[in-house]
Amino acid sequence: MKSPTPKQNEINHKWWVLDAEGLILGRMAAKVARVIRGKEKPIYTPHLDTGDHVIVVNAEKIQFTGKKLELNVHKSFTGYPGGLREKKWAEVLDKNPEKIVEHAVKGMLPRNRLGRRLFKKLHVYSGADHPHVAQQPEVLTIE
Repeated sequence: MKSPTPKQNEINHKWWVLDAEGLILGRMAAKVARVIRGKEKPIYTPHLDTGDHVIVVNAEKIQFTGKKLELNVHKSFTGYPGGLREKKWAEVLDKNPEKIVEHAVKGMLPRNRLGRRLFKKLHVYSGADHPHVAQQPEVLTIE
């Protein structure tokens, strides 16, 4: 008996919107990564892009447990010798809160060509508004 593999034109990619206000970063990122990967669908195939697009709004109102804002460090590298830049999560949350959510979700996706393609399905905004109204996104809830 053969296992059915969906064709790329048979896969329907939906759009979801998630309000991150009051949600804990890790739990929210895990749920978003599962939806982007397509693991919530019965047609999930590990080597295919079966996932959906996710819009995360209110990224600046996300919650952290413990002392993560003071202790955790966001590292970036400029590409030049001695170009390692380190900032506390509190500083990053003030200037660019989308980066923390993107970094958390990207770490939960595969590290290959498929993972880079899936990461493009994540759209993070710090405010309550987003420009994807035409896609008619449905509300994604996290228990």
